Amino acid sequence: MALSLNQKNKIKELLTNKIENKLKSYGRETTSMPFLARLIQDNEKIAAYSFIHSLATTLGITIYEDVSVIIASEASEECFRNYGVGGILSKSQKAVISDIITKLRNGEREANIKEETKLVLDASVENGVFQKSGNIADFYMKRNSVEHYFEIKTVKPNIDVFEKSKTKLLEWVARRRLYIKVFLAFPYNPYHPQPYSRFTEVGMMDSPNDFLVGEKYWDFIGGENTFPELLETFDKVGKKFKEKLKRKFKEIAKEKFDSY
Repeated sequence: MALSLNQKNKIKELLTNKIENKLKSYGRETTSMPFLARLIQDNEKIAAYSFIHSLATTLGITIYEDVSVIIASEASEECFRNYGVGGILSKSQKAVISDIITKLRNGEREANIKEETKLVLDASVENGVFQKSGNIADFYMKRNSVEHYFEIKTVKPNIDVFEKSKTKLLEWVARRRLYIKVFLAFPYNPYHPQPYSRFTEVGMMDSPNDFLVGEKYWDFIGGENTFPELLETFDKVGKKFKEKLKRKFKEIAKEKFDSY
Protein backbone atom coordinates (compact mmCIF):
# COMPACT_ATOMS: atom_id res chain seq x y z
CA MET A 1 0.00 0.00 0.00
CA ALA A 2 1.15 3.51 -0.78
CA LEU A 3 0.13 4.99 2.58
CA SER A 4 1.01 3.23 5.81
CA LEU A 5 -1.46 3.04 8.67
CA ASN A 6 0.70 5.51 10.56
CA GLN A 7 0.53 8.03 7.69
CA LYS A 8 -3.23 7.66 7.36
CA ASN A 9 -3.68 8.22 11.08
CA LYS A 10 -1.48 11.33 11.00
CA ILE A 11 -3.46 12.76 8.08
CA LYS A 12 -6.75 12.00 9.87
CA GLU A 13 -5.44 13.67 13.01
CA LEU A 14 -4.34 16.74 11.04
CA LEU A 15 -7.73 17.11 9.31
CA THR A 16 -9.67 16.38 12.49
CA ASN A 17 -7.81 19.08 14.43
CA LYS A 18 -8.33 21.61 11.64
CA ILE A 19 -12.08 20.99 11.42
CA GLU A 20 -12.62 20.83 15.20
CA ASN A 21 -10.75 24.10 15.69
CA LYS A 22 -12.87 25.74 13.01
CA LEU A 23 -16.08 24.42 14.57
CA LYS A 24 -15.06 25.88 17.93
CA SER A 25 -13.69 29.20 16.73
CA TYR A 26 -15.95 30.05 13.79
CA GLY A 27 -17.83 33.30 14.04
CA ARG A 28 -19.68 34.88 11.17
CA GLU A 29 -17.64 37.74 9.78
CA THR A 30 -20.42 38.57 7.31
CA THR A 31 -23.69 39.23 9.11
CA SER A 32 -25.67 40.36 6.09
CA MET A 33 -25.92 39.00 2.54
CA PRO A 34 -29.08 40.78 1.34
CA PHE A 35 -28.73 39.96 -2.36
CA LEU A 36 -27.66 36.32 -1.93
CA ALA A 37 -30.33 35.76 0.71
CA ARG A 38 -33.05 36.93 -1.66
CA LEU A 39 -31.73 34.81 -4.53
CA ILE A 40 -31.11 31.55 -2.63
CA GLN A 41 -34.14 31.72 -0.30
CA ASP A 42 -32.52 29.18 2.03
CA ASN A 43 -30.72 30.48 5.12
CA GLU A 44 -29.16 27.10 5.93
CA LYS A 45 -27.56 26.76 2.50
CA ILE A 46 -26.12 30.27 2.84
CA ALA A 47 -24.83 29.35 6.31
CA ALA A 48 -23.18 26.24 4.86
CA TYR A 49 -21.60 28.31 2.09
CA SER A 50 -20.31 30.86 4.62
CA PHE A 51 -18.76 28.20 6.86
CA ILE A 52 -17.28 26.15 4.02
CA HIS A 53 -15.72 29.26 2.49
CA SER A 54 -14.15 30.11 5.86
CA LEU A 55 -12.88 26.55 6.32
CA ALA A 56 -11.41 26.49 2.80
CA THR A 57 -9.62 29.77 3.53
CA THR A 58 -8.26 28.40 6.81
CA LEU A 59 -6.97 25.23 5.17
CA GLY A 60 -5.66 27.03 2.10
CA ILE A 61 -2.62 25.59 0.38
CA THR A 62 -0.92 24.83 3.71
CA ILE A 63 -3.00 21.70 4.25
CA TYR A 64 -1.44 20.20 1.11
CA GLU A 65 2.03 21.15 2.33
CA ASP A 66 1.41 19.45 5.68
CA VAL A 67 0.01 16.34 4.01
CA SER A 68 2.96 16.26 1.60
CA VAL A 69 5.39 16.11 4.52
CA ILE A 70 3.46 13.25 6.12
CA ILE A 71 3.40 11.30 2.86
CA ALA A 72 7.06 11.86 1.99
CA SER A 73 8.37 11.26 5.50
CA GLU A 74 8.62 7.47 5.22
CA ALA A 75 10.26 7.34 1.79
CA SER A 76 12.78 10.18 1.90
CA GLU A 77 15.93 11.09 3.80
CA GLU A 78 14.37 14.39 4.89
CA CYS A 79 11.37 16.55 4.10
CA PHE A 80 10.09 19.95 5.21
CA ARG A 81 7.48 22.58 4.37
CA ASN A 82 8.35 26.26 3.96
CA TYR A 83 11.97 25.35 3.33
CA GLY A 84 14.59 28.04 2.85
CA VAL A 85 16.56 27.30 -0.30
CA GLY A 86 19.33 29.80 0.52
CA GLY A 87 22.19 30.51 -1.87
CA ILE A 88 22.97 33.54 -3.99
CA LEU A 89 21.86 34.91 -7.34
CA SER A 90 24.12 36.77 -9.74
CA LYS A 91 23.19 39.25 -12.47
CA SER A 92 24.41 36.74 -15.04
CA GLN A 93 22.18 33.97 -13.67
CA LYS A 94 19.16 36.27 -13.54
CA ALA A 95 19.79 37.45 -17.10
CA VAL A 96 19.88 33.84 -18.34
CA ILE A 97 16.65 33.03 -16.49
CA SER A 98 14.96 36.15 -17.83
CA ASP A 99 15.96 35.24 -21.37
CA ILE A 100 14.55 31.70 -20.94
CA ILE A 101 11.23 33.02 -19.60
CA THR A 102 10.90 35.59 -22.39
CA LYS A 103 11.55 33.01 -25.10
CA LEU A 104 9.10 30.55 -23.53
CA ARG A 105 6.41 33.23 -23.33
CA ASN A 106 6.99 34.29 -26.94
CA GLY A 107 7.10 30.72 -28.24
CA GLU A 108 10.74 31.05 -29.30
CA ARG A 109 11.77 27.92 -27.41
CA GLU A 110 10.08 24.79 -26.09
CA ALA A 111 10.00 24.13 -22.36
CA ASN A 112 12.71 21.65 -21.38
CA ILE A 113 13.73 21.83 -17.74
CA LYS A 114 16.86 19.73 -18.30
CA GLU A 115 18.20 22.14 -20.95
CA GLU A 116 17.07 25.16 -18.93
CA THR A 117 18.86 23.83 -15.85
CA LYS A 118 22.10 23.44 -17.80
CA LEU A 119 21.89 27.02 -19.09
CA VAL A 120 21.35 28.34 -15.57
CA LEU A 121 24.20 26.28 -14.10
CA ASP A 122 26.56 27.44 -16.86
CA ALA A 123 25.94 31.10 -15.99
CA SER A 124 28.56 32.96 -13.97
CA VAL A 125 27.93 33.30 -10.22
CA GLU A 126 30.37 36.21 -9.89
CA ASN A 127 29.18 38.99 -7.54
CA GLY A 128 26.13 36.98 -6.55
CA VAL A 129 24.05 38.20 -3.61
CA PHE A 130 21.32 36.71 -1.45
CA GLN A 131 17.78 37.52 -2.61
CA LYS A 132 15.05 37.15 0.00
CA SER A 133 12.12 36.99 -2.43
CA GLY A 134 11.58 33.53 -3.92
CA ASN A 135 13.78 31.87 -1.30
CA ILE A 136 11.09 29.64 0.22
CA ALA A 137 9.98 26.31 -1.27
CA ASP A 138 6.48 25.27 -0.18
CA PHE A 139 7.67 21.68 0.14
CA TYR A 140 11.10 20.06 0.01
CA MET A 141 12.27 16.47 0.16
CA LYS A 142 15.54 14.65 -0.38
CA ARG A 143 15.10 11.19 -1.86
CA ASN A 144 17.91 8.90 -2.99
CA SER A 145 20.29 11.80 -2.26
CA VAL A 146 18.49 14.03 -4.82
CA GLU A 147 16.97 17.32 -3.66
CA HIS A 148 13.38 18.02 -4.76
CA TYR A 149 11.80 21.47 -4.40
CA PHE A 150 8.10 22.20 -4.95
CA GLU A 151 6.00 25.30 -5.49
CA ILE A 152 2.39 24.31 -4.65
CA LYS A 153 -0.23 26.60 -6.17
CA THR A 154 -3.98 26.92 -6.60
CA VAL A 155 -5.23 25.03 -9.62
CA LYS A 156 -6.29 27.82 -11.99
CA PRO A 157 -3.53 30.44 -11.99
CA ASN A 158 -3.16 33.12 -14.64
CA ILE A 159 -0.19 33.45 -16.98
CA ASP A 160 1.65 35.75 -14.55
CA VAL A 161 1.62 33.06 -11.86
CA PHE A 162 3.04 30.49 -14.27
CA GLU A 163 5.82 32.90 -15.29
CA LYS A 164 6.64 33.79 -11.69
CA SER A 165 6.64 30.14 -10.63
CA LYS A 166 8.84 29.08 -13.54
CA THR A 167 11.24 31.91 -12.70
CA LYS A 168 11.32 30.79 -9.07
CA LEU A 169 12.05 27.18 -10.05
CA LEU A 170 15.01 28.22 -12.18
CA GLU A 171 16.24 30.57 -9.44
CA TRP A 172 16.25 27.62 -7.04
CA VAL A 173 18.57 25.82 -9.45
CA ALA A 174 20.79 28.90 -9.54
CA ARG A 175 20.80 29.23 -5.75
CA ARG A 176 21.74 25.60 -5.17
CA ARG A 177 24.18 25.43 -8.12
CA LEU A 178 23.28 21.74 -8.44
CA TYR A 179 21.23 19.48 -10.67
CA ILE A 180 18.20 19.47 -8.42
CA LYS A 181 14.57 18.57 -9.19
CA VAL A 182 12.18 21.52 -9.23
CA PHE A 183 8.42 21.38 -9.74
CA LEU A 184 5.30 23.47 -9.90
CA ALA A 185 2.57 21.28 -8.36
CA PHE A 186 -1.23 21.45 -8.21
CA PRO A 187 -2.98 19.30 -5.57
CA TYR A 188 -5.79 18.27 -7.95
CA ASN A 189 -6.98 18.59 -11.53
CA PRO A 190 -10.10 20.80 -11.74
CA TYR A 191 -10.81 19.48 -15.25
CA HIS A 192 -10.87 15.77 -14.30
CA PRO A 193 -11.47 13.38 -16.02
CA GLN A 194 -10.00 15.47 -18.85
CA PRO A 195 -6.25 16.21 -18.75
CA TYR A 196 -5.18 19.48 -17.17
CA SER A 197 -5.18 21.97 -20.02
CA ARG A 198 -5.23 25.60 -19.01
CA PHE A 199 -4.25 27.99 -21.77
CA THR A 200 -1.98 29.95 -19.45
CA GLU A 201 0.24 26.89 -18.91
CA VAL A 202 0.84 26.14 -22.58
CA GLY A 203 4.48 26.59 -23.51
CA MET A 204 5.72 27.59 -20.05
CA MET A 205 6.05 24.24 -18.27
CA ASP A 206 7.71 20.93 -19.17
CA SER A 207 5.10 18.46 -17.91
CA PRO A 208 5.69 16.12 -16.11
CA ASN A 209 9.36 17.02 -15.67
CA ASP A 210 8.72 20.30 -13.82
CA PHE A 211 4.91 20.31 -13.58
CA LEU A 212 2.82 17.78 -11.63
CA VAL A 213 -0.96 17.82 -11.26
CA GLY A 214 -3.19 15.87 -8.88
CA GLU A 215 -2.60 12.15 -8.99
CA LYS A 216 0.83 12.54 -10.63
CA TYR A 217 1.98 14.79 -7.80
CA TRP A 218 0.77 12.63 -4.93
CA ASP A 219 1.97 9.39 -6.50
CA PHE A 220 5.34 11.00 -7.25
CA ILE A 221 6.00 11.83 -3.60
CA GLY A 222 4.29 8.78 -2.07
CA GLY A 223 4.34 6.00 -4.63
CA GLU A 224 1.70 4.29 -6.74
CA ASN A 225 -1.89 4.48 -5.45
CA THR A 226 -1.13 7.29 -3.02
CA PHE A 227 -3.78 9.57 -4.55
CA PRO A 228 -6.82 7.24 -4.23
CA GLU A 229 -5.78 6.27 -0.70
CA LEU A 230 -5.41 9.94 0.20
CA LEU A 231 -8.90 10.68 -1.12
CA GLU A 232 -10.25 7.74 0.88
CA THR A 233 -8.63 9.14 4.03
CA PHE A 234 -10.21 12.57 3.45
CA ASP A 235 -13.54 10.85 2.81
CA LYS A 236 -13.43 9.01 6.14
CA VAL A 237 -12.80 12.24 8.02
CA GLY A 238 -15.61 13.91 6.09
CA LYS A 239 -18.06 11.17 7.05
CA LYS A 240 -17.00 11.49 10.69
CA PHE A 241 -17.88 15.20 10.73
CA LYS A 242 -20.96 15.09 8.50
CA GLU A 243 -23.54 15.37 11.29
CA LYS A 244 -21.48 17.86 13.32
CA LEU A 245 -21.25 20.11 10.28
CA LYS A 246 -25.00 19.87 9.65
CA ARG A 247 -25.66 20.98 13.24
CA LYS A 248 -23.21 23.84 12.84
CA PHE A 249 -24.94 25.03 9.67
CA LYS A 250 -28.30 25.04 11.49
CA GLU A 251 -26.76 26.97 14.37
CA ILE A 252 -25.32 29.61 12.03
CA ALA A 253 -28.57 29.82 10.08
CA LYS A 254 -30.55 30.83 13.17
CA GLU A 255 -29.28 34.35 12.64
CA LYS A 256 -30.76 35.67 9.41
CA PHE A 257 -28.36 36.74 6.64
CA ASP A 258 -30.86 39.30 5.36
CA SER A 259 -30.89 42.22 7.78
CA TYR A 260 -32.24 44.83 5.37
